[in-house]
Amino acid sequence: MLIMGSLIAYKITRARNQLMRIAVSSLTFFCLVSGDSVSSGLAAQSDIVVPQSAIGNYLAGRHAHVQDDLDSAIKFLTAALRALPEVPDLLRQTFLLLVIEGRMEEAFPYAVRLINDKANAPIAHLATLVASFRSGDLVRQTAIIKAQPDNGLNGLSKPIVQAWIKVNSGKIDEALEQLKVLDRKESSKALYYSQKAIILDFAERVTAAEAVYSRLFKINKNQNFRLTQLFGNLLERMGKPEEARKIYKKFSNANPDSTLLTPAYARLLAKTKPKPLIATSFDGVAEALFNIGASLSEQRARETAMVFCRLALWLRPDFPIAQLMVADMLDDDRRHIKANALYASIDPRSPFRLPADLRRAVNLNIVNRLDAAIKLLEKSIKKYPFTAQPLIKLGDLMRRNDRWNEAIDSYTKAIERLGVLDKRHWRILYSRGIVLERAKRWPEAEKDFLRALAFEPDQPYVLNYLGYSWVDKGVNLQKALRMIHNAVRKKPNDGYIIDSLGWVYYRLGNYEKAVLELERAVQLRPEDPIINNHLGDAYWRVGRRLEARFQWKRALSFKPEAQVEEDVRQKLEKGLLPLKPAGFPKSVDSPLTPDKT
Repeated sequence: MLIMGSLIAYKITRARNQLMRIAVSSLTFFCLVSGDSVSSGLAAQSDIVVPQSAIGNYLAGRHAHVQDDLDSAIKFLTAALRALPEVPDLLRQTFLLLVIEGRMEEAFPYAVRLINDKANAPIAHLATLVASFRSGDLVRQTAIIKAQPDNGLNGLSKPIVQAWIKVNSGKIDEALEQLKVLDRKESSKALYYSQKAIILDFAERVTAAEAVYSRLFKINKNQNFRLTQLFGNLLERMGKPEEARKIYKKFSNANPDSTLLTPAYARLLAKTKPKPLIATSFDGVAEALFNIGASLSEQRARETAMVFCRLALWLRPDFPIAQLMVADMLDDDRRHIKANALYASIDPRSPFRLPADLRRAVNLNIVNRLDAAIKLLEKSIKKYPFTAQPLIKLGDLMRRNDRWNEAIDSYTKAIERLGVLDKRHWRILYSRGIVLERAKRWPEAEKDFLRALAFEPDQPYVLNYLGYSWVDKGVNLQKALRMIHNAVRKKPNDGYIIDSLGWVYYRLGNYEKAVLELERAVQLRPEDPIINNHLGDAYWRVGRRLEARFQWKRALSFKPEAQVEEDVRQKLEKGLLPLKPAGFPKSVDSPLTPDKT
């Protein structure tokens, strides 16, 4: 699978490069002559007249694509294609973007054109294959499959579609025979067994399906949710609730914060049986396309992964796990509004709706709709009383918007909802500690940081925050120094942690060491006002006063908080007063953390 994903990505990149060479050669020509003419670079390929507007549209489309504005990219490339219909690379790129956007009805005619022109277009072949399966026309399906190549993408998709065509004809054994080609390669064995199990289940050969799922569980060391869901669903329908509970429990133990199995546990409690997850042949092929897309996504072939997931949704629009994956990929491209539309389209009854709504809330905050994000999370808090996740997410949003008291309230309610805390809950204690500190409730904050460290003693961010806070307050300096050194060992390239180390040296009066560490911190975080301010202070103490004033001015340029800004302006006006080193006075040790070393 890895080889296949790399090959696909290579082909897509190669196509883009060809298009760019076309654009560059054309643009070069237009720099030499005025008016519409024949580009020497383009004419060598197609002998066509290239209007200047076409080149402009193409370049605008490429720029829009780089900026992740795919709607504009499609608009410009389509305009360029109208003027240059015989350029296969332009056609291929326009088609690919339409598929990635999920505009399948628009994309399909381009796929046909690419195939008719005998262009190298594996995704076009894939799209026509899926379209033929959607049509339900056996004659058309047979013709399309016959024309399909057996390599690349089609080496996976073709036998699966062929198998499901056989299933639709009631020829289950022939369908299973079609799948066997996938069993010949190690990279496609998991896909083979999952499709085999699904087809056997679909054909009501449940005992055989159970055996295949059991084998698949042994192959997959990391138990994923979809496999758990499919197998558990089968076991429940077979009247084996305790066996289903066992595999659910195994997933839950590995993912204790997940709520995805909540509906399954509710069914087991109520002693009701679920409906099959694969109800139609469309569902079966969509499942396979999604599996391939998920595998490609893990291999960072994201564009190709998006193609497979979009094709899966073309067959099965109400496919929550595929909807979530596509939306996540849109989020990765900072296309938050489109991602939110897809998150919102997930069935409210789906176990995927809660993670979708949590991500919607984050996106609403990103696009400056904090009030809408809060309302959505408040709704989720009431709808899902069995989990603390919406409360934690609300606390996170309040923290990011400097609403400390509201963040404290949300985190506290989340902790109450969690009940007994364990190791994995260090993060919420750390988060509440931060907002308590920012709200000037230090004793409570200190307790939360210490509780977090009790669960995760080597957690670098907690070590750093608590250590820095102690240094800033001039207490527990010995312990703070050890803690920050430990944090640096864990995160040697984190500018904030390096700043903390520099600052503890500064407070201890070791200004030379402070300069060395703070210079490194500024290199790692050059636009942080606090770090630049600290380096200015260290420079002043070692007599490098021009450099100190330069760093303070840099700190101001990055718009620090009001208190920091006032401090910096005072120093620019008057410099720094003489300061006695803090040293290691035992009297400043916190009663909460006696230094036993």
